[in-house]
Amino acid sequence: MHAQVARSAQPSQPSAGRGSGPIPFARSQDDPALLRAWQRLDGASPLPTQTQAFVAALAVTMLAGTSIEIFTAGGTEGIGALLPLCRAPGSFTPWRMAGAREVFEPIDALYESPAAAGRLAEVLAHQPRPFWFERVPAGSLLLPALKQAMKGRGVISVRPTVPCPTIALDESWQAPEARFNSGRRSDFRRAARKADELGTVAYQILAPSPEEFDALFDEAVAVELRSWKRETGTAIASDRIKEDFFRTYFRAACASGEFRIAFLRIDGQAAAMQMAVVRGGRYWLFKIGFDEAYCKCSPGTLLMLHTLGWAAREGLEAYELMGGVESWIADFWTRDHRDTVQVRAYPFSIAGLGALAAEALGLMRRRLLRGFG
Repeated sequence: MHAQVARSAQPSQPSAGRGSGPIPFARSQDDPALLRAWQRLDGASPLPTQTQAFVAALAVTMLAGTSIEIFTAGGTEGIGALLPLCRAPGSFTPWRMAGAREVFEPIDALYESPAAAGRLAEVLAHQPRPFWFERVPAGSLLLPALKQAMKGRGVISVRPTVPCPTIALDESWQAPEARFNSGRRSDFRRAARKADELGTVAYQILAPSPEEFDALFDEAVAVELRSWKRETGTAIASDRIKEDFFRTYFRAACASGEFRIAFLRIDGQAAAMQMAVVRGGRYWLFKIGFDEAYCKCSPGTLLMLHTLGWAAREGLEAYELMGGVESWIADFWTRDHRDTVQVRAYPFSIAGLGALAAEALGLMRRRLLRGFG
């Protein structure tokens, strides 16, 4: 087996992956070799969900009390690949990617090369538990490696799942209105006129310091709460644990210089907001919201148009709308998307085969209930 765990070059320090098995996330802060490797590897990856800050925020909020373990494999500079996974208690419970279910965003392993991805796949294939990965980028190097590693060791299924909407940016997006048809351009002009009639319109795109962050975050959350999201319970402020997660993660993104918060203001009052992360040459749009008191001027649309132009002028290569493909995105902004896949793997072990049997029985039960319903 080529899977291995890297050891620190300084024997006096805790070494990532020393011994067998994954590393508890709670111990990662005391493992300088692991932290250095994580920083090095995620520096080459555009996905914000792969950062140590993202997992650290989950660990104290949405995954507090959940077992989070870091699987590693060796590379040219110590650790060459890593993947944080979590699981619920129980003998047959599967490993899953930390955060995929909680925030429903794509997540991938970190790896320095195809060979490192292959070694990580070997580590996963040789441990006894099943693993379910919800939204892995279809181009991930981990996917072919897992298929190869699982041969003769278990059952693996890879299926398409919800894609991620994206807009590829170039110089033509610096004046984004020109990218749309005449009807849409007319809609933009009409919305802008209505906004001007309500008061002085101003746009802000800020990269706040950690000290400035909380007041701006609170203002953005309050804007979202004045929309339809309050009624449906999908606003950040409707879920204290979710709010704590985004506050913790975005504050860390402020410290790294990646966080952006945008407002459209009318007479100084925030009418629409965005919270995003700029990383890997892309604008990752996590949260949007608008105040329904200003709905006649479509403030969310105007702000998105403005941030699209800003992102293009900043030289970013893509505007990532996060979440999944929804009608308002496909109808008004883009039909382009990045494909993702769902992975289900069951090693030939008591835990793996037990989980596979339990899932098969559950499927049969659901089909029977539908048949009698």
